[in-house]
Amino acid sequence: MQEGKFILLQGFEISITAALETLESLHDQVGLGFGNIKRACSPEGHFNSEFIEKFQFASYELAFCEAEISAANCLLESTQETDINSIDFSLSIFFAGEMFKSVTARLRSIHVDAEIDLRTLANIEASDSAKGLLISCNGALVAEIGDKIARDEIKRLASGLNEEKELVRETFYRFANDLVAPLAEEIHREDKDIPEEIIKPAAELGCFGICIPERFGGLQPDDKADSLGMIVVTEELSRGSLGAAGSLITRPEIAARALLAGGTESQQNRWLPLLASGEMLCAISITEPNTGSDVAAVSLKATPTEGGWLLNGSKTWCTFAGRSELIVVLARTNPDTALGYKGLSMFLIEKPSYPGHRFEHIQSAGGKLTGNAIPTLGYRGMHSYDLFFEDYLVPAENLVGEKEGEGKGFYYTMAGFSGGRIQTAARATGVMQSAFEKAVSYANERVVFDRRLSEFQLTRIKLARMLATITASRQFSYAVARKLDQGQGQMEASLVKLFSCRAAEWITREALQIHGGMGYAEESSVSRYFVDARVLSIFEGAEETLALKVIARELIARA
Repeated sequence: MQEGKFILLQGFEISITAALETLESLHDQVGLGFGNIKRACSPEGHFNSEFIEKFQFASYELAFCEAEISAANCLLESTQETDINSIDFSLSIFFAGEMFKSVTARLRSIHVDAEIDLRTLANIEASDSAKGLLISCNGALVAEIGDKIARDEIKRLASGLNEEKELVRETFYRFANDLVAPLAEEIHREDKDIPEEIIKPAAELGCFGICIPERFGGLQPDDKADSLGMIVVTEELSRGSLGAAGSLITRPEIAARALLAGGTESQQNRWLPLLASGEMLCAISITEPNTGSDVAAVSLKATPTEGGWLLNGSKTWCTFAGRSELIVVLARTNPDTALGYKGLSMFLIEKPSYPGHRFEHIQSAGGKLTGNAIPTLGYRGMHSYDLFFEDYLVPAENLVGEKEGEGKGFYYTMAGFSGGRIQTAARATGVMQSAFEKAVSYANERVVFDRRLSEFQLTRIKLARMLATITASRQFSYAVARKLDQGQGQMEASLVKLFSCRAAEWITREALQIHGGMGYAEESSVSRYFVDARVLSIFEGAEETLALKVIARELIARA
């Protein structure tokens, strides 16, 4: 070793700066690919978005390239001041090498569609710094890192949080361990409701008010945003259980952002304090059976009537709808479907709380709202419902923004979704963290062929890759949270969700694989992590929708 550089095999050396520069040269090719697609979609010199459909595969792969490079950059930047002899430094260099390999493979797969020059890629790979990154992925070197992880039982690396945020993290770490984890398996296996033993103390800790300004009884400073605090809490709750705790603050966060973006002063004063205290729990109802992630295609009909609006139609995948006393609903107030998203408005529906898997709320005037829970592989506890509205009356004052908010529901929805997406990335990190902790412990306990699992090179490499990926996801979400607090980072919130949710599927699989047959048994918690992780790439913006409709479109427009 020498100061500032990591000496590798065959005399090659690599530094954080060199790694960042090498990834930037690869990033240039990603930008070039987006630019080539934009040019191909501008046959007469004017960009025509309809032509993008012919480049879905290339756009999808380029979006993942952008996400992987961003994740590697965030991890590298977080370790710039780290001792080069530390595991933090080694893992960041190794992870950069892993992402370098992944991105070059993706670019090769689309080089025809995106007009990527293979000779340029080969020249980048032939550089000394690129060779250094690739050598850092050598099995023997990575296994050394994994050996240290197993021997020292390293479950997580330093977060880099300040003292205040670290205290918050520690508080919810204990809450997850003491109150959530002991109940998680029973809730999952028996598909139970989240019990008051979790909800009540969560409310007392201020859990539901983390994203709501102090003037409304929340914990968010009135004069500045604090997305980082939300991320820290979400991760720890999800580490305890995704279904029983990880999403508790997501729905009030989305509702609060929507109300702050478009609610009237009286609406904010009425509902935000109730949400912040946990006195009123809420659900978000956007998705419909035939629309999925296409929010602009929402068709739930809202018809004006005396004193308000009548809702007729159906919604699906409304999580926590039964237990919640408030449901935020997006509906079409203008019957002209040609208006698309401009014909949508947002409503706040108040209803009683119902336990179990089915409910029916009949209003005095005869309107009815019925909910049926959808059986799911994982993510149990909150229950996701199909909803059916029949002449269900919503008072005029429950239209977000009231008269001024008519037709603006799509914008209020989007205001809430950016926070929801970065929260989902944090949820993914929490699930990964749980899976990794169990994997390290089991690898050290399990003996196979007279050796502990952690003594095998392949297991050690798995552990190193897992810890590197988790740490990258965490630092990526921290970086995006800071951007959001500065009024930026909307697209990056989609990027970090894209990366972290896919990573969670892989890491929970590896944790289950390390457990072998025991991992497949329901008595082992890693089986729960595995099925829970699968939903992450679907909700709060499906992977394909984020990659094609949000990330690729934004980066093509910038090219």
